[in-house]
Amino acid sequence: MGFGLRVLAAIRLVHPAPTVAVTALSAILGGILLAQTGVPIDDRWLLTVGAVLGSQVFTGAVNDLVDRNRDATAGRVEKPLAAGDISAGAALWVASAGLALQLAASLRLGTLPLLLGAGATLSALAYNLWLSRTPLSVVPYLVSFGLLPLWVAAGVGVPLERVVAAVPLVAPFAAAAHLANVARDFAADAATGARSAGQVLGRERSVWVAWALALGVGLGVGAGLTLGGAAQVPGLALGVVGLAAVAQGAGSASRLWYGILVAGVCWTAAWALATA
Repeated sequence: MGFGLRVLAAIRLVHPAPTVAVTALSAILGGILLAQTGVPIDDRWLLTVGAVLGSQVFTGAVNDLVDRNRDATAGRVEKPLAAGDISAGAALWVASAGLALQLAASLRLGTLPLLLGAGATLSALAYNLWLSRTPLSVVPYLVSFGLLPLWVAAGVGVPLERVVAAVPLVAPFAAAAHLANVARDFAADAATGARSAGQVLGRERSVWVAWALALGVGLGVGAGLTLGGAAQVPGLALGVVGLAAVAQGAGSASRLWYGILVAGVCWTAAWALATA
């Protein structure tokens, strides 16, 4: 296999869509928080974004490493390890590089960002190693995504009080993301005996519960900000884009999953703009 194909396999290994979405979400949130305090984009922002990116690379690569035999059994040729497009050794190097990036960036940011990032990554690791195949599969999503705004705020040097109100809003949205993701892979996971929260609910019910949760978060937060007089045109526009992204996913696990990723980025920016 040529170098270019190996690079593409490594990119597929780290789950590029959620990796890009979560990293972009963190970059946007951190940038807006800095701008609102009158601080320009600086090294702390760059290190924070790098730490989040490293965590996502590590989490995605470990996920495929842990599941490689089950993925091969299920015939999941879209998975680079199961398809033989990348070796387990190379995947381990990719995961190690991601973790090294997170730790190197976090150590320069200080103790609090280091601990918050470690908590988010360890939660994701627990998902990969065990919880993803149990009815408690949603818990790591709640923990990791709940810690994310705190991690970003601490990383860029903004008081945690600035984002603490976002933490409870993350819970239903994180649950929606998890259920949509499970529904996308429902048949393959069922064939290998997984009993995640989405498997317990069933594929169709998971899609509709995820859709309702995500849409409910967007509508609820948008209504609250508008009634409170905090909504402005840029934030409203981003909110509408996010709502449209979720709405178009009704009844389709794949469309809903990608719609939730888009909405997450849009709504994070809208919330940050409206709550300065």
